[in-house]
Amino acid sequence: MAPQDSVSFTHKEQDGSWAAFMNSNEQYIVSAEFWHGVEQFNQGQFYACHDTLEALWMEAIEPQKTFYQAILQIAVALYHLGNSNLRGACILLGEGTNKLRRYEASYAGIDVDKLLDDSVALLLQLQQQEVTSPLLPKINLTIDT
Repeated sequence: MAPQDSVSFTHKEQDGSWAAFMNSNEQYIVSAEFWHGVEQFNQGQFYACHDTLEALWMEAIEPQKTFYQAILQIAVALYHLGNSNLRGACILLGEGTNKLRRYEASYAGIDVDKLLDDSVALLLQLQQQEVTSPLLPKINLTIDT
């Protein structure tokens, strides 16, 4: 998944990473592996997404480290949900969403608010045992305005 021109990215680096604006004054390099993990997440390949982001998480420093962990915890929650492990899904959705709350509405080119809102809505459905056909969260890119 390569970012589109309308997304807040400046240029592609030689190593395949993308430079993204975290805010108007700060730039953050987003690796190609991260975008691969986003693509896996959005395609429902939650275990593979976990593996991809875990490798990045283990090497990352803050604030990226906790951001990667939040997304991979949500991915694992969705994997548990797919295996009817509702308890595991609730625990990891709670942990992942609590970590995401630390980030601005848009971080590293990701619409954090949308992912957070959708994940919390799913968690509430699971806690109320209303899981007949849950709407799974997707990771959306932010548009530079």
